[in-house]
Amino acid sequence: MVQKAELDRVDRALLTALSKNARASGAALAAEVGVAESTVSLRLRRLQSLGTIRGYRVDVDLVSLGVSLQALIAIRLVKHDRSEIDAFRNAVPHLPGVIGVFHMAGAEDYLLHVAARDAEELREFVLAHLTGHPAVAHTETNLIFEHADGDGWQKLVG
Repeated sequence: MVQKAELDRVDRALLTALSKNARASGAALAAEVGVAESTVSLRLRRLQSLGTIRGYRVDVDLVSLGVSLQALIAIRLVKHDRSEIDAFRNAVPHLPGVIGVFHMAGAEDYLLHVAARDAEELREFVLAHLTGHPAVAHTETNLIFEHADGDGWQKLVG
């Protein structure tokens, strides 16, 4: 469980530096933030234990792997039975091609971000994993033409 962390200037500076380069060395982070490398190490361990830093990930260019199609699929559930919602939520992130899962309020219950090699693979994903699922009442697929990562969250760090 994530604890609400009280972040000081050093913590915030470390998060900002890591957002620019998560592979930066402790020495590089220390130089950028203006603290000792041992302080960087202690602060990073603290931020990880608090759940503020959840991990470090590789950003793979899916197109270079031949996966050129991405879509957002809105899903409306048949009913809002807790066990069906939980079962659906637990299974969906592990389906082939799923990049992200959003549980939402509003007309649709879930939004899936998925990737596929082509339209046929996307169609098969929807047919094999969604339309036949007992919890799913309706799907609506929207193709993504372009995606840009946002960095506005950094302004929330302070």
